[in-house]
Amino acid sequence: MSPSCGIEIETGERVIGAFDAVSGCVAKISPENKIVYIQVIDHLAKLRKSRFLHSIHRRRSSCDKFFAGSTKHAAAHIFLLISGIFSYILFKTSSHSASLSDLRSSLHFFVDPSKFVHFPASFPPQMEQQDKLINIYLASLIPISAIAIGWALQNDPLRNLDGGFIALGLLTIFSACWLRIQLPRTNVHLTLSDALTILSMLLYGGSITILLALAEVAAGAINLRLRGTELRWKTMAINVLAAPIGVFAAYHTAIFLFGPLDQVVARNDFTSLIWLLLTITITLFAINSAIVSIFAAIKTKKSIWFHWKANLLDAAVMNVLGGLMAGVILKAVTQLNLYIVAATVGFFGVIFLTFRHFVSDARRSAEIAHREQQERYELAEKHVVELEHYVAELEKTADALQKSHEKFRHAAYHDALTGLPNRNFFIERLKELLLEGAEAGEFKFAILLIDLYRFKTINESLGHSVGDRLITNVGVRLSEMVRESDMAARFSGDKFGIILTDLLEKEEAAAFANRLSARISEPYMLDDRQVFTDVRVGIAFGNSKYAEAEDLLRDADIAMYYAKDSNEKHVIFDQKMHVRAVTRLQLETDLRYAIERHEFELHYQPIVALETARLVGFEALVRWNHPQRGLVPPNEFIPISESTGLIIPMTVQILESACKQVKEWQLRYPSAVPLSIAVNISGKHFADPGLVSQIKNVLAISGFEPSSLKLELTESAIMENAERAIQMLTQIKEIGVQLSIDDFGTGYSSLSYLHRFPIDLLKVDRSFVSAMEENSENGEIVRTVIALAKALRLNVVAEGIESIHQFHQLRILKCEYGQGYLFSKPQSVADIEALLADEGHWQHFLPQAPRPVPAAANISPLRLAN
Repeated sequence: MSPSCGIEIETGERVIGAFDAVSGCVAKISPENKIVYIQVIDHLAKLRKSRFLHSIHRRRSSCDKFFAGSTKHAAAHIFLLISGIFSYILFKTSSHSASLSDLRSSLHFFVDPSKFVHFPASFPPQMEQQDKLINIYLASLIPISAIAIGWALQNDPLRNLDGGFIALGLLTIFSACWLRIQLPRTNVHLTLSDALTILSMLLYGGSITILLALAEVAAGAINLRLRGTELRWKTMAINVLAAPIGVFAAYHTAIFLFGPLDQVVARNDFTSLIWLLLTITITLFAINSAIVSIFAAIKTKKSIWFHWKANLLDAAVMNVLGGLMAGVILKAVTQLNLYIVAATVGFFGVIFLTFRHFVSDARRSAEIAHREQQERYELAEKHVVELEHYVAELEKTADALQKSHEKFRHAAYHDALTGLPNRNFFIERLKELLLEGAEAGEFKFAILLIDLYRFKTINESLGHSVGDRLITNVGVRLSEMVRESDMAARFSGDKFGIILTDLLEKEEAAAFANRLSARISEPYMLDDRQVFTDVRVGIAFGNSKYAEAEDLLRDADIAMYYAKDSNEKHVIFDQKMHVRAVTRLQLETDLRYAIERHEFELHYQPIVALETARLVGFEALVRWNHPQRGLVPPNEFIPISESTGLIIPMTVQILESACKQVKEWQLRYPSAVPLSIAVNISGKHFADPGLVSQIKNVLAISGFEPSSLKLELTESAIMENAERAIQMLTQIKEIGVQLSIDDFGTGYSSLSYLHRFPIDLLKVDRSFVSAMEENSENGEIVRTVIALAKALRLNVVAEGIESIHQFHQLRILKCEYGQGYLFSKPQSVADIEALLADEGHWQHFLPQAPRPVPAAANISPLRLAN
């Protein structure tokens, strides 16, 4: 047996088995089973990263290259059928499956596994320990081998050198290099070199055979290197050291048991020759297999018995066969029987050709199987790459979904503009506090609902961009004011909410509201201009009566609206507010029905020309004839209609009724100047783009002359959005309708805007007119307003005239028109018609013309009586 056989078999089989296991996993993956799928791919990815699959690929290439080469050098061995040995080999060959993995695992390689197996980086200390043990083992074999070689040289091995030995030596070296066949799917090699080595020992002695064994090993190593096989020096050293030791031990064992070998051969005793051959064969096998198994055990840290049984047992068959072949050759040579020699050569030729054909078929089958396996490997490798990409995409998708989920969750509970929690988040936190308070039996929190004062005016006059930045800045200030345990949130538009926790006293919430108002009212620099705003705050405290968070939020909202209506900084909710809120809600509901049922009726207050004291028109004043409550005053339902937007359909209804009624009076009571009608317009109408078309529609339906219609607007309503108001008033003016500013002087107006408004009249508020008699300052105010109107070429209407003195003062100031209780209170249609029938009803208010002084008569001088 060649000493190097089987050294690397165990490690190679383990690597190949691992690869086959991985390949099997890849083949059996079910795409539907995603969990197993990903686990396998993860395992393959780790193998790829450790360069394991790459190493297996190199291992395969080396296997197939060596196998392809080795089949060309099979030796023709005869007497394979001797003693049933050939039957055993055929049984071994046929009993194995013809799979490529079995064929591969049966090959012997004379290479170091470190050339194709990449051990993990964490093993170097253990590898160093193994190398140290191997070095010690090699060092221990060197003196033993040296003794064997020294003995061979001492016995003058060249004394028996002749032409026969030279031929035998060359044939042995040739057989070792080129006439070696491995039986497929077994660990058995058929080689003539083992038999020729034993034959040399029998014919020429042990000393020269030791040298022949060394030459055979050296030639085999050189041949492998020439074929491209990488041999580590330790592997070569084992082969070199084992060869002389094995021959030395076998020769001396045979001498010890049988005496001089040439005498045994000369006796021509077949039985003795068989026992001699078996002794040499077994000794050679025992020594070589022991040396190889110990070496493999040190390298792999497995038992010597494991390696001997797993890898070298089949080699015993080859050794026994080689010994028997040596005996046959010995008999053929010594007896010089030409028939036997011819039969031997012929039989070996047939066997060699048969095995060559068999091995060639096996090699072709192996190459086909290898190509298929290589294709599967490449597909598996490609599939691994694709799956790695797929897994990476899945991970990216999972990350994206996670981020998207977090983003959507944040969006669901936070305001996009300010980043503050939104109403949903606010309510969730409120629910938690109510639950905690119920469990603890005490409620130490309050909520504040905040509305920005005049935000709509800022937003519409300066633009939505400025409005958004104002909201953002307010959000920042709110966040700075609250503690970590509190919460500031934005609900919508200009409405914010704050939760204050851990309150010891209710006064803390009111104090916080005052600080909040002071902080929010500080100026904001937006687009290089200072912008001011303020807040109206409604406060509600948590308590056990609130079962739902929405109820608490509702009461804080009621308090906030009370703060807005009363123009207070903050209002704390009480139960009376809830009652009023319910009443207000009911009134709002009734108001909607009132519009549908036309429950509104108009009263008309006369407008008189002060110069002539004649009726020139009316102001329409709405009254609500409630089915249960009777007449509801305007100050109760007008604010509700404005806050709910019902003022728009209600005004259209009023406008249509007034125009129809006055049109009827114009026809029944014709005059030089047609009667006019004045109707109040709310500032809410300027947010309604359909106002102009609605006015046109009313005029068309009623047939009323546009110049006889006067629309009255307050200063505050116009100035809330001056630019938009100017635009809409211009469109109304183009229709022919007259425009007037009501209650002039009581609101806030800018003289820079006043001349830009397309108005026709100014109405002096009743507060100034009624106080004209009290002091001179109010008289001067009225005088100034009239003078301003004259400068702007506007007419003036004085409201609230209640005395003759006021009437005469306004006439002196050249005020054109007036209305008030001096002339008439707002009256129903029937009363107004009676008034229309009396044309000179107010003529007595005018000053009487002065009577002429009579001419003096001639009077005789008076005489005194005597």
